[in-house]
Amino acid sequence: MGCYQSGPTYRKEPRNSAISRCFWAFNYIYACIKDCVLIDPACGTGGMLSVAEEYLHSLNASTELVSFGQEINDQTFAICKADMLIKGNNADYIKDGNTLSDDQFAGSTFDYILSNPPFGREWKNEKAKVEEEAKLGFGGRFGAGLPATSDGQMLFLMTAISKMKDIDKGGSRIAIIHNGSPLFTGDAGSGPSEIRRYILENDLLEAIIALPNDIFYNTGIATYIWVLSNKKAGTVREGKVQLINANEMFVKRRKALGNKRNDISKEDIAEITKIYGDFKESEISQIYDDEDFGYTKITVERPLRDEEGNLVLKKGKKQPDTSLRDTENVPLKEDIKEYFEREVLPFAPDAWVDEKKSKVGYEIPFTRYFYKYEAPRPSAEIMAEIMDLETELSGSLEEVFDL
Repeated sequence: MGCYQSGPTYRKEPRNSAISRCFWAFNYIYACIKDCVLIDPACGTGGMLSVAEEYLHSLNASTELVSFGQEINDQTFAICKADMLIKGNNADYIKDGNTLSDDQFAGSTFDYILSNPPFGREWKNEKAKVEEEAKLGFGGRFGAGLPATSDGQMLFLMTAISKMKDIDKGGSRIAIIHNGSPLFTGDAGSGPSEIRRYILENDLLEAIIALPNDIFYNTGIATYIWVLSNKKAGTVREGKVQLINANEMFVKRRKALGNKRNDISKEDIAEITKIYGDFKESEISQIYDDEDFGYTKITVERPLRDEEGNLVLKKGKKQPDTSLRDTENVPLKEDIKEYFEREVLPFAPDAWVDEKKSKVGYEIPFTRYFYKYEAPRPSAEIMAEIMDLETELSGSLEEVFDL
């Protein structure tokens, strides 16, 4: 039985049990659930661990789920440990400390990794330890790359991936919640892009589900469940990523709790799970190849000319004019030469590509895939509305000034 430390919870936000139920419902579609080990790298008070166990037992009362977790906040760590004791679980598997700088489950692996790490939390205090581990390459957790120090979400994502079992030992599945930034931040060659590249080129990403806004207490921003697995080979999901837009699948709360104004109902969870399990395209489900999210960023150069318009040569070679330098993102599925001849040369016949500067990048512009064009309102309709407002305003002013 393996275990790997997963880090601190830097927020004091209560867990959303619907998220945990979603994950376990997704897992149940895939295979019969047996005795298994689960870790939450940012376990907080242990809410997600508890709900996972309850849901698993509702499916199979004889199944045993062994829960592991790590938490940085002393108070919430104590609550989580007490909860484990009350429920008769082994509280020794709940550790305190900073996951990013002090991984107490290093080298251990798990069947399932479930987590809701903090969004937008700086990791400057852990920078030295994280960078030291990054030097180990894939001998540590951060071999793929490092995100900006302003947001440590993707460090938790890599921590989760590092805790996956080898496929010959049964493999693993991950469900982790992020805001929108891990989908697209970072240019080609940057840390975030390289992390996405590693995940997609190793075919680890199964699905991303866009959740409704306003389902958390402390934030109303858009959130997404990333579902990852190293068991896709030989299945219909091999080489594919499913995007599910469940943004409108919610019920309004009778009374808001902070920013939490919406809930994901059991019916919505069942529907999201069915869409995931069916693995078919629909209005809110789209399926793409891993490669669809990749591109090559090429550098387009234009020649440097003197004041008279003559080419500036050095050892007989044209020199680039840095003021005219530009870049293009060429989809991986397109031939760079054909793209260049079609999109660049007709407008800049003297341009060329500096192949030494080319970089491969990956991004997942989720909202772009589900964007629906809405035609602008007719100008006559807008003008009529403006005239009505002016007439109404004129009448109001007359009343105010007794005209």
